[in-house]
Amino acid sequence: MRRFVDRGTLKRWYLAMKAAQLVGPKRFQFVDVDMPTAKDGECLVKLERLSICGSDIRDGYGPVFPEEEYPFPVGRPCHELAGVVVESRTDEFREGQRAIVLPPSGQSGGLVEYIASAPNRMIPLPDQGDLSDWVMCQPSGTVLYACKYMGNVFGKSVMIAGQGAIGLSFTMLLAKQGADKVIAVDPLDYRLDYATRFGATHTINPGRQNLAEAVLEITGGVGADITVEAGGYPETLDMSFQHVRNNGMVIIFGIQEADVTPVNLKILRIKQPTIIPATGGRSADPTSHIKQIVALRERGWVDPALMVTHRLGFNAEDVSRAYEIYEDHLDNVVKVVMTL
Repeated sequence: MRRFVDRGTLKRWYLAMKAAQLVGPKRFQFVDVDMPTAKDGECLVKLERLSICGSDIRDGYGPVFPEEEYPFPVGRPCHELAGVVVESRTDEFREGQRAIVLPPSGQSGGLVEYIASAPNRMIPLPDQGDLSDWVMCQPSGTVLYACKYMGNVFGKSVMIAGQGAIGLSFTMLLAKQGADKVIAVDPLDYRLDYATRFGATHTINPGRQNLAEAVLEITGGVGADITVEAGGYPETLDMSFQHVRNNGMVIIFGIQEADVTPVNLKILRIKQPTIIPATGGRSADPTSHIKQIVALRERGWVDPALMVTHRLGFNAEDVSRAYEIYEDHLDNVVKVVMTL
């Protein structure tokens, strides 16, 4: 086993690290905290790129919690991370190696300068290319995990409800896998434009079009073979059940609020779909599907980096702005990446 950097030297160089902390509703402060320590079998990673996921908004930044729940634990909410190994206490990663890092299961404290991680929650990255681009393999990898449940989609019709980063990843992967009709649904026209670039054969804005009529026309009157809930809203969950064909398949990916409107059981009894909730991050193997997307991007088969629309820094003003842009869909945002 090799240890590449002397821990004592690191402690002399960095007595503390910078971290963001949510101290009130939609209000970040920067604080100095102790650097983590890499234990035997772990790596210390200097984070260089951070990105925001929709779940970070819903589980942390977006809601107004009771006053006693603030401040949040340091670094939350953020879990899309990439950086460089500065200390290795394992043979699986070397000093200077770049990697995507998944925070410990059930945590999301990525708004920090350094993180200690076990190799089974790290995804090695190529030495070339911008880490802002490579970190996009994390969300697209979780979508690849869900796509595997669909089986062979060649020649099938698929409707994806929601065209944020997750929905666009579904659109990209299903188009590449040969789905005959890739139907992208979103109320924001600029997202539908992105969906077309990512391979959608049809786009529908339900605010301007009759969704039921459009889906039936596209699918020859039967509904989509597969529907995907990629938005995390009651409306998109309802869409996924309303517009699937009888005995079709519904993939539930988006995270619903606890008080989500109950599903219409009459629709379920009539259509009798196969229903699959798919969350790669909570699987027994949370990294293999991300490694596969990294390999596919390296050979040019997919490019989730096209989702990066905004690049900001890592300071109180930029972090607050990043979350505001993402939550409010400002400036035609798809993905925001912060550089440390």
